Amino acid sequence: MKTVQNTFMRYEMKYLVNSEQRRAITELMEKYMTLDEFGRSTICNVYYDTPDMRLVRRSIEKPIYKEKLRVRCYGALPAGDRVFIELKKKYDDVVFKRRVSMSAEQAEKYIAGKSDAPKQNQIVSEIDYFLAEYKTLIPAAFIGYEREAYFSKDDPNLRITFDDNIVYRDYDICLCKGLCGKALLKPGQSLMEIKVSTALPLWLTNKLSEQKVFKMNFSKYGNAYKAMMGMPREGEIICA
Repeated sequence: MKTVQNTFMRYEMKYLVNSEQRRAITELMEKYMTLDEFGRSTICNVYYDTPDMRLVRRSIEKPIYKEKLRVRCYGALPAGDRVFIELKKKYDDVVFKRRVSMSAEQAEKYIAGKSDAPKQNQIVSEIDYFLAEYKTLIPAAFIGYEREAYFSKDDPNLRITFDDNIVYRDYDICLCKGLCGKALLKPGQSLMEIKVSTALPLWLTNKLSEQKVFKMNFSKYGNAYKAMMGMPREGEIICA
């Protein structure tokens, strides 16, 4: 049985790639990396925010520290299934993620302040503090995508993921409707994320340079908010 990791501390670098760039990168990756246990999966998220959208508005200002809360499941949510509540913090370029699992019903009541978490631990204490700080949180956006995930054969801390068919909804904001909504990427584009605890390996650095693939700021939630608001998207590509 796969051990579920509930705490993460790593660097996350994001790149938009076209189909040709992705093919070149994945062909080289076959030598160094392999598909993870889940291979290709569908990920659905509901992002929570204050009624005045304070969290996402702060995030798109690119502060040195930012944080957000989401509820995640894999695939459409069957009745009674379990979800992850994830608290994600970013300080400078380092990402810290904490998550706990509970039923979808428990998660909804817990975030709404109608019940405590079913189990108490350090991660729950951090989420409790976040909920107390921001008080009334509401479901603000659905964001889903299909993910292809790889891990290094030699370095367990190196992961590369490709996210396709990234969609968002500002209606029917729940996990039960599946992967439908408005597109965030142009046809043929993928969002590649490199997750590592140290420097990138030389083989990967060289390939990114060869393919003219450059690191960029790309927040799925931030881009969805900009699209919903009709805001200019500096350095970020969205096709709604």
